[in-house]
Amino acid sequence: MSPVGRLYVVATPLGNLEDLSQRALRILKEASLVACEDTRRTGELLARYGITAPTTSYYEHNERFKGRVIVDALRSGKDVALVSDAGTPGVSDPGYRLVRDAQDAGVTVIPVPGPSAAIAALSVSGLPSDRFLFVGFLASRASVRRAQLEELKSRRETLIVYESPVRVVPALDDLVAAFGDREAFLCREATKVHEEYRRSRLSELRAGLAGRPRVRGEIVLVISGAAEPEKAAGDAASVQALFARLTGEGRTRRGAVKEIARLTGLPAREVYRRTMLEEESSEPEG
Repeated sequence: MSPVGRLYVVATPLGNLEDLSQRALRILKEASLVACEDTRRTGELLARYGITAPTTSYYEHNERFKGRVIVDALRSGKDVALVSDAGTPGVSDPGYRLVRDAQDAGVTVIPVPGPSAAIAALSVSGLPSDRFLFVGFLASRASVRRAQLEELKSRRETLIVYESPVRVVPALDDLVAAFGDREAFLCREATKVHEEYRRSRLSELRAGLAGRPRVRGEIVLVISGAAEPEKAAGDAASVQALFARLTGEGRTRRGAVKEIARLTGLPAREVYRRTMLEEESSEPEG
């Protein structure tokens, strides 16, 4: 019987072909089969380096059938390289399913690390990178997306979000509504000819993109996490400072009151009373 083949998970360039590692190039040349999202796109990369290995498509809508075919090839002794259209396979694509199927079949799975859009964006964002949460693509339906953001708004880690160019402006609208006007970073067309990197407030990123006739290229948004919770529930000055900060970030008065109640443990009615008393006391006497 032939020995079982190996599955290599190979990271490929985001745009600049110089980012293909020497090891990745060797593995692609030696593989008996290359499994990829789009055979045409991967075919261009292989042709650039004179690689003649056969390709087979593996994407979200055929992964069950193709997964069995690829695992059979591995069992027959063939080495298979798994690639995505760009970056590291298995990150926001169905590649993880093939990895799991191969592992369940007793196949050794070996990473060939390299480019990742999420890590590339985080590395140049200027935002805290010691703790981060990779969110991936937000939901395309606005109602589902807003529910997702409500769940994420209290997370203190830096958030990494993928977004398509056609949905990025409404997504930024929802981000501002849910998170307030946090500091964020835009990474668009990473490593390509028209690459763009910009750190600003969410509202400013939104305004910049909305003013363009058309937004092109895949986008990564890196967003600062929620602020440190305030614990001084009985301190009126803390409530007032929180209210000023949250409204200054773009929260509505009602939204700020709800968030302060969540952070401090005070009833929303009490938070509202304290903030209103402060506003009344600061008004000039008539």
